[in-house]
Amino acid sequence: MKKKVQLERAPTEIIIPDPTSDLTFNLLESLPGRASSRHTHRAYFRWIDQYLVEMIGFEPTSGAKRLRRMEALPLKRVVDGLGPIQLRAWLGKLSAQGNGKQGIGQARSAILTLASLLSEAGWLPDHISAGMSNVRPPRAEEGQRPGRWLATEQIKMLMEAAPLISTSRSGALRNKVVLTTLCTMALRREELANAAWGDLSIQNNRFVLRVHGKGRKYAQIDVPRPVLRTLDEWRRIVAPGMAQPPPETPIVRRIYKGKIGRISDQPLSADGIWFIVKEAAAYAQIGHVAPHDLRRSVAGALQEAGTAIDTISRLLRHSNVAVTERYLSRLPQRNEGAVLMSGVLGLESEDDDWPGFEE
Repeated sequence: MKKKVQLERAPTEIIIPDPTSDLTFNLLESLPGRASSRHTHRAYFRWIDQYLVEMIGFEPTSGAKRLRRMEALPLKRVVDGLGPIQLRAWLGKLSAQGNGKQGIGQARSAILTLASLLSEAGWLPDHISAGMSNVRPPRAEEGQRPGRWLATEQIKMLMEAAPLISTSRSGALRNKVVLTTLCTMALRREELANAAWGDLSIQNNRFVLRVHGKGRKYAQIDVPRPVLRTLDEWRRIVAPGMAQPPPETPIVRRIYKGKIGRISDQPLSADGIWFIVKEAAAYAQIGHVAPHDLRRSVAGALQEAGTAIDTISRLLRHSNVAVTERYLSRLPQRNEGAVLMSGVLGLESEDDDWPGFEE
């Protein structure tokens, strides 16, 4: 009779699933408790998305896709990618890319806010969040990136090009509203995107627009006649037969693709406004122009025209004139000593043309 031999089996490894592997964090819902400004939300989402792309390996997003990402951040990947070493490396990378002190500071605040919210929710250890808060931003140039200051003729060219980049009458009028408003009233693109028909009113026999600025601040700006005429043309096709569209509806709206000229009830996004400015600048052949360059150009043109600084400050809606003075000081002021010296040496000629450098 054969004897049964029992083979010993290796102990089975018990794998405990990570409870955070499928969990998500809703930053879209959590952030308003820390920052009330929609402008700040948008900036934080942009910096956080950039961090996720550059430091954790996410795919880049924009617009609605970015908001959906912020609404469902994958906890495990995000938590594993946060720490003092990663934050310090990323801030150094931003500095090497040429970002200014203000931008790097805002980027740091965005990531620290995310880390703090995760720590409060119990997903990120407190010592990691505290360690990240001790990371100092690297040295960088003061202020914002210089951007562009357009000449008055360039502003006019941009305004003329805006309707021409559209293939429909409604698109042409919408684009004309966008550029005419930005180039005269110095609105930020988010402010224009958020403007509703109810924000237009008559005060003391003047048409004014209530502008919702940064934070909870707002201001009323006199609307120039050319802008009113353009708005009236736009109103007639947005709400035909009505004295004014419903007050809660957006002024600037999307236009459906594939349905030539059909106007949506949805507002045109801030990114949509950026696209119109970019395309108009390309059509006018004046190089790259961002929406904020138009705000900067309005301020510079008014300064060169001798407008009082308090008037410029009210238009820009700065908290005080000192802020406006700092803002204007960052514009590329005339520094013509070298040009004058060239004339002294007899190198300048009135017949000389500018070389054909591209903007």
